[in-house]
Amino acid sequence: MAKVRHRSSSSPSSTELQLPEAARMMESDRQFDFVPVSARLPGPRDLGPLGATPLKNGTLFRVWAPLAGSVDLWIDRPGERPRPMNHEGQGYYCLSVYDAPPGTLYRFRLDSQTMLPDPASRLQPHGVHGPSAVWFPPEEHTNKTEKSPGGSPFSGHPIGDLVFYELHPGTYTPEGTFRGTIGRLDHLADLGVTAIELMPLSQFPGERNWGYDGTFPYAIALSYGGPDGLLELVRACHARGLSVILDVVCNHLGPEGNYLHAFGPYFSRTTRTPWGEALNFDETMSDHVRHYFLENLRYLARTFDIDGFRFDAVHAIRDQSAHTFLADASVLASRIARSRGRPLHLVAESNLNDRRHVLPPEREGMGFGAQWSDDFHHALRVTFTGEKDGYYRDFSPGKDLAKALERGFVYQGQFAPSFGHRRGSSSDDLPGSAFVVFAQNHDQVGNRREGDRLSAVLPEEGLMCVAALVLLSPALPLLFMGEEYGETRPFLYFTSHGDPDLVRAVREGRKKEFAAFGWTGEVPDPQDPRTFEASRLTTDPAALSPESREGRILGFYKKLFRLRKSHLAFGLPDRMDSERHRVAGPRYGILAQRRQGREGPRVLVLWNLSDRERPVPPVWLRRDLGWEGEGRPILDSREEFAGRPHFLAPYQVRVLEEERGR
Repeated sequence: MAKVRHRSSSSPSSTELQLPEAARMMESDRQFDFVPVSARLPGPRDLGPLGATPLKNGTLFRVWAPLAGSVDLWIDRPGERPRPMNHEGQGYYCLSVYDAPPGTLYRFRLDSQTMLPDPASRLQPHGVHGPSAVWFPPEEHTNKTEKSPGGSPFSGHPIGDLVFYELHPGTYTPEGTFRGTIGRLDHLADLGVTAIELMPLSQFPGERNWGYDGTFPYAIALSYGGPDGLLELVRACHARGLSVILDVVCNHLGPEGNYLHAFGPYFSRTTRTPWGEALNFDETMSDHVRHYFLENLRYLARTFDIDGFRFDAVHAIRDQSAHTFLADASVLASRIARSRGRPLHLVAESNLNDRRHVLPPEREGMGFGAQWSDDFHHALRVTFTGEKDGYYRDFSPGKDLAKALERGFVYQGQFAPSFGHRRGSSSDDLPGSAFVVFAQNHDQVGNRREGDRLSAVLPEEGLMCVAALVLLSPALPLLFMGEEYGETRPFLYFTSHGDPDLVRAVREGRKKEFAAFGWTGEVPDPQDPRTFEASRLTTDPAALSPESREGRILGFYKKLFRLRKSHLAFGLPDRMDSERHRVAGPRYGILAQRRQGREGPRVLVLWNLSDRERPVPPVWLRRDLGWEGEGRPILDSREEFAGRPHFLAPYQVRVLEEERGR
């Protein structure tokens, strides 16, 4: 059990948020993570721990329930009676007990009537409707992750070194668990990945889910291995030099097992998201709702030694505050990072193309390190498949891919037809590390009717061409599980809800979504266990023959990783409009990129974006990129055609290094 050190605090004025007594009873690292209550700086204040947390001689139970006139702790064992909790003020109730060790089942009783699980439960052993359970991290883990002494030996990665690998723990391996994922980590480290990105882990209804229907943000899904399994996975990743990024959902909660309404005004009275009620980050009592989610981020980072968070769909977070929830999260992350001596990265998913997400708070930004570039994916998909339905109609093949490669965003204020309004902001002065680019991810595969990957429509050579666009881009690459060897199994949308009305609504909702893309016919049933099983990867990459289709694709990915890491020219630009990074074309179906490091020779990357042989006119390269001569080949996806310097075979990729003396 973690040790407790008491600390004192001066009394703030009555107009400021009060620091609860419970906060002073807990670990002293809280003082590093939060802005002092009396400070005039913006940022998160410490409103105290939530849930069941360890004390020196027992367990502290604490909940925010401003809608309740009274709250009792009800321990689920024979002979127990309700234990009244102390009201601290501002809607917080707490109680310290000595007889609730890890494994103890409990609920909170509101107004002597309603029995509900803990909103900040660490463990839901009987599902989202059952009692919560006390869980503490093992003492040896707590000691290892404290800053001093004996802090974690893993030093993390600078943001510019991140190469993400997104995976779903339930379908990434035949086992479908954290332990199964550990068995693939050597493969990922050998490939060149530097960070695994886990889809959301919050406890969800049933055994199967993408994770975005979670209703207990503090509880790690038991079907993957629960909190103990996550601890084991993070330790294994760090031992191999891999960072761990966790996808978190701060825009809504799932509908089934969501009991927050009974406790307080967690949800907006005026706004909804496409998936349910929006969270209350800027209305009455929103300081405490913010604290619930910020304390959750802190718990995940501190307890599990997480290296960063990917925030789902931040465009669906309604927050008109002068200092937003996202800005609070960035302040919290920077303070935790400074305290523990290594980065805590924040990445935003957004369809707004809003530069403010990656500007620091002192420049009126949110302070995130990077954001996903959906534009890059959409332009790439249109270029290689010709799709024009839904949001794909906003993009032109080839031309917009060149723009996404060169500037990160395609839409920087222009009118976007599928949105019906102007979209985006300038990205010219943003660094390459501000963008995460990808050819596939869980959304762009799983939200297709058949969950089909690019491998369903592109030949082996086309997949290699796409890989080079992602991995040799001037941004942070992200791969989706199995992509590196051309996985052909689909990734479908799956659930295991227990509410029949919800099951019916999800089925109908999927059909309506697909209609916008012109996809007709039967939709795989999300509730059918066979849909989940069809999405499970069964290939062991370590067992692939180098001569097989999958082995050849994997071998090319490894070459791309090595080139990106070893050649100085592929360092990320400080600005997307830098002269060190120029793109030309496509011309005759050829896209060209010239890259230059702070020192060393320049390189030229050529892609044939088509399924036909294309010429590469030297005069075009000289005029548009200042490239003279043929250059020295350092990578070629189709070496059998290497003797034809002024032509590229279908989907061929060639990388040339400038010859000395030019």
